Amino acid sequence: MPCGPFLGLAARRRSIRVFSARPVEREKIRLCLEAARLAPSACNAQPWKFVVVDDAAAKIRLAEAVFSGTYAINRHAAAAPVLVAVVSQRGSALAWLGNQVQGTVFRLVDIGIACEHFVLQAEELGLGTCWLGWFDAKAAARELGVPGGMRVEMLISLGYPAESPAPRPRKPLERMSSFNRY
Repeated sequence: MPCGPFLGLAARRRSIRVFSARPVEREKIRLCLEAARLAPSACNAQPWKFVVVDDAAAKIRLAEAVFSGTYAINRHAAAAPVLVAVVSQRGSALAWLGNQVQGTVFRLVDIGIACEHFVLQAEELGLGTCWLGWFDAKAAARELGVPGGMRVEMLISLGYPAESPAPRPRKPLERMSSFNRY
């Protein structure tokens, strides 16, 4: 059903867990970062910092710190040439007030939008990604020197894919949407 370049891009994007050893060019990483930078956010707070770990030794140290013990299920990400840590930063006072009133943590919504921009740009460039939410966030913060009061919310593994996963089943449009009422 995809029609048009964007729907084609969205339909092609998969979580990649097996990567080639080929290094990712910094220019391609910068394009992914630029896509994330352009993402909208509540009150234009832009409450994120993307920390790119593409030095092999630093990546190994980070992976050993964050994917051990109960987090070992995501150890596959250690083989990616690049790991990107997405750190939440304090938003504006207005965004904080909105969090309290709505019961929604808008910085996490904002980070999700920015990360999706990042991974879709990666797909367009022929790179593979995998969002990782199951990792030792405290160990990641220590390893990366993240200041107190901030948190590593997400990791993204990035590299050239060495697998082509089949599409996963999707709910039909009629089950996931409606018009005018639930």
